[in-house]
Amino acid sequence: MRPVGSKYLLEEPLGRGATGTVWRARQRETAGAEAAVAGQPGETVAIKVLKEELANDADVVMRFLRERSVLLRLTHANIVRTRDLVVEGDLLALVMDLIDGPDLHRHLRENGPFTPVAASLLTAQIADALAASHADGVVHRDLKPANVLLDERNGELHPMLTDFGIARLADSPGLTRTHEFVGTPAYVAPESAEGRPQTSAVDVYGAGILLYELVTGRPPFAGATALEVLHQHLSEEPRRPGSVPEPLWTVIERCLRKDPGQRPSAVNLARALRTVGAGIGVHANSAQIAAAEGVGALLAPDPAPAAVPETPGAADATQVLPGNAGSYDPAAPTSVLQQTPGGYGGHADPTAVMPPVPPHPDGPPRPDEPHPWQSQLRAARDRNEQTQVQYLDPSQDPLRRRPQRQQPPQQSQQPPQRQQPQPQPPQYAQQQPQRHQPPQQPRRQQYAPAPPQQPAPPQPAPRQPRQRNANPMRIPGLGCLKGCLFTIVLLVVAGWLIWELTPLQDWVDQGKGYWEAIGDGISTVTGWFKELGGSTPS
Repeated sequence: MRPVGSKYLLEEPLGRGATGTVWRARQRETAGAEAAVAGQPGETVAIKVLKEELANDADVVMRFLRERSVLLRLTHANIVRTRDLVVEGDLLALVMDLIDGPDLHRHLRENGPFTPVAASLLTAQIADALAASHADGVVHRDLKPANVLLDERNGELHPMLTDFGIARLADSPGLTRTHEFVGTPAYVAPESAEGRPQTSAVDVYGAGILLYELVTGRPPFAGATALEVLHQHLSEEPRRPGSVPEPLWTVIERCLRKDPGQRPSAVNLARALRTVGAGIGVHANSAQIAAAEGVGALLAPDPAPAAVPETPGAADATQVLPGNAGSYDPAAPTSVLQQTPGGYGGHADPTAVMPPVPPHPDGPPRPDEPHPWQSQLRAARDRNEQTQVQYLDPSQDPLRRRPQRQQPPQQSQQPPQRQQPQPQPPQYAQQQPQRHQPPQQPRRQQYAPAPPQQPAPPQPAPRQPRQRNANPMRIPGLGCLKGCLFTIVLLVVAGWLIWELTPLQDWVDQGKGYWEAIGDGISTVTGWFKELGGSTPS
């Protein structure tokens, strides 16, 4: 089990996606006031740990902190609630409610397509979730069956839309560019594929593709490559399958319009789908059928769609903007924050939308110094740094010092033989000035103990590894011989079993009788020719 922060423990992975891994986790203690849901110790939750490249991007980290309030306040009956956000070193994680059920993509693969009525009512609930998020200025941008979880309540399937805000966090200048799109090629809107400004209409386009796939079991556009799929989104129109009723196809066709201004709003889409679901059922009356046939009147476009941030003219829902939001200057990001009287000399407080920062001991921070939150974040990452990737000298690597460990015992045995005569030459040098003893006597004294030292016990030490390594059982070819003998025995046993337990003997007897009959026939014909040849000369 791996801890995440001080309040959660990861237990097992539930799934992997393009932006991170979802884990089943358990809460260790009650969350603080910074979390949307305090929770209880032992409660099971789901935690999505973002990928390392996202956690290492400073812009993503700042987005993570800035969008905290939006993600925590986004609540709806069909949206997986975000309970808490964790920033710990190089780890970014979202704590969410655990939905014990499969996603819509897996359900389609295992159970097949939905009926038109069930698909309409299910997509209507997803449209309700989109309408709530669009009202709060949040665009999902990656609507697909894999991001819809199915929660079974009282025998009914309730769709729960998840991964809100992940596309916004992943759409960082360090990771994507303005001409790229965030999403899956099979569900991406034409304006996203072309790099045009995006609004909440991209989610309505994704809902149309999802509705088409619920009824038919496959998306309307498919190809061998992503480029081919994108080309179909831009230039081709979807074809109506025979199993889709006319009112439902009207809704799908309007959602899949190439022009985002012609697509309905999420609120109108939910109302139209419920009308279609009531009018195409087997128990529909004449009024419901007439309302379903005139569903096109309900699919009015959204007069004020929510704009995706960082597109021309878009307003970021997480910023505290003044009334004249159109005059936002990107070069002055602190000029759009709310004015706080008092601190910083009456100027805009750059930390007004963040948690309070402890006062600086030397007064307000200077412009050239890092922000206090950046210093704290860097210090937290340094404290949580467990492993450093750096060059390791081979001499310090314990795995590479294995040959050097066998040399010290050999060196420790040889030096005593060579070090004993070394201290004696100085003694001879001291005795040489006396000149009373001949120089041959000290030489004999020096080399006199040499013969007993040669058969000393240290000499057999280097032979011990040879005796240990000499394995009498290592006979060349013995393994191959064993294998051959075992194979021969196995073939003999298998042949005997086949001969005794199968009708092979009868087949052999029949084959012998057949060949004997052929041989008798050949002998008869040969004898006939001999008789015929013998009667000719007579």
